[in-house]
Amino acid sequence: MTNPLYLQIVEDIKNKISIGELKPGDAIASESALCKEYNTSRMTVRKGLAVLANEGYIYSIPGKGNFVAKPELNKYTVYYDEMHNSINSVDKTKLLEVNIIIPDENLAADLQTTRNKNVIVIRRLFYTEGCPVAYDVKYLLYQKGMPVVEKEIEQATFPEMMSKSVSLFALKKEIVIYARQPDEEIKRYLNIYDELPLLVVEQKLYNKDNKPVGMGITYFRGDSIKLQGISQ
Repeated sequence: MTNPLYLQIVEDIKNKISIGELKPGDAIASESALCKEYNTSRMTVRKGLAVLANEGYIYSIPGKGNFVAKPELNKYTVYYDEMHNSINSVDKTKLLEVNIIIPDENLAADLQTTRNKNVIVIRRLFYTEGCPVAYDVKYLLYQKGMPVVEKEIEQATFPEMMSKSVSLFALKKEIVIYARQPDEEIKRYLNIYDELPLLVVEQKLYNKDNKPVGMGITYFRGDSIKLQGISQ
């Protein structure tokens, strides 16, 4: 099946950029020239240029035209699934706690809420082949009448926990990744008896209004997780 014409324009310009025919800072042919080259309407050309701009290939200067953007070589897309990574998969979870708490000052600030608002806390252990590999804590903003079904929570990923109150398509996700040494409580949970470090992944979920709806912290044994990313 032939691609729509605007996508052909997109692919042609991408190819010229990839092979170096067009370099960062170079001007893209004018809309009029592209209309003539592809024998199409200005609307079709603009649709293709909008795709290229959204994907970061070009940028526009009002009154001057479109130009090839400089690639962001330090930006990567990291693929993260708390239940699966490139060296390990969780095959069992254990629910330790589901409770409603009053947040402390730090948690209230992270969730952009007040200290008199209830928060659901969920604590779990993740296992692979019978061995604990991660200690997981989630904080969800409590809504009146919000169901807390333990069987659903036990196996769910963080976005799935929010799916009944927020559309998954409307969720914005943010992660922070860092290493740290485990405290005594986490050592007991994860059967750590030496100086094995943790890889900690903090997640925040935001609704369509960019307001936090939940926060999660997963503490992985350093020998049980490997994250990968690719440049755009």
